[in-house]
Amino acid sequence: MTITLTTPALLFPAISLLLLAYTNRFLALGARVRELHSQYRDTPDIQLQGQIANLRHRVVLIRNMQILGVSSLFSCVFCMLMLFAGWEILGKLVFALSLVLMMSSLTVSLRELQISVRALHLHLSDFDELTPTSNK
Repeated sequence: MTITLTTPALLFPAISLLLLAYTNRFLALGARVRELHSQYRDTPDIQLQGQIANLRHRVVLIRNMQILGVSSLFSCVFCMLMLFAGWEILGKLVFALSLVLMMSSLTVSLRELQISVRALHLHLSDFDELTPTSNK
């Protein structure tokens, strides 16, 4: 299989969009952590403490997603440098590494998404208890 300079360049838009999405998630979580921390300082509550712990874990996952995504982008650029220098075999290996890093980033993203959805279900569970069920 022949690999050219344009092959790793195909990943640039995907990686850039992923990093933008990860950054947006990070900023939203950061704002929520600050809000809950302020509430907890005013009125300490075990439920708020649990939510903050959950958000802390998710922030670490998002940081790891970003590190893997940036590493994937760096590997793509390094791959292009290797191909430009004429080192096709090394370029292929580095490109394979960038794909593995991208897959790892997406895997961590899936895990963070699962935790996020579970947290939302827990948050809405008291709403389900308050809402009367309709018998049809």
